[in-house]
Amino acid sequence: MPANISELIPVLQMSVSPVVVISGVGLLLLTLTNRLGRVIDRSRQLVSQLADASEEEAAFLREEIAIIVRRAGFIQRSVFFALLCVLMAALLVMTLFISALLRLSSAWLVSALFIGSMISLSVSLVEFILDVNQSLQALYIELKHRGAGRP
Repeated sequence: MPANISELIPVLQMSVSPVVVISGVGLLLLTLTNRLGRVIDRSRQLVSQLADASEEEAAFLREEIAIIVRRAGFIQRSVFFALLCVLMAALLVMTLFISALLRLSSAWLVSALFIGSMISLSVSLVEFILDVNQSLQALYIELKHRGAGRP
């Protein structure tokens, strides 16, 4: 066990970066869950319109619903990988402190957790970009259907 608290100060300094990652990813998760809520609301709206739609309108609605389903998948995967990033960052902080308290060498585990956390964050952001692209695709389809064309 460490002789005094001053031995833990470097551990506190090393744990700042993962804690900042956790905070930042928390904001990403807030954005993603808001987008997911919008996707769910929009899908309910489109499905309710489908019952009373003409055949031409129904084809347009089905196309939009297909995009909504893809978007929901992108957001779901993005949330999963963002949460995995936070989990690995939290495990990283715990590993740093346990290693310091027990005087264990954990460089490989710490490195693996940090790299895994950053890979998870990267995958989450790619999924987020894919969702944004699908959202724009839905906008272009709606503009075309309404006669406004694609900007």
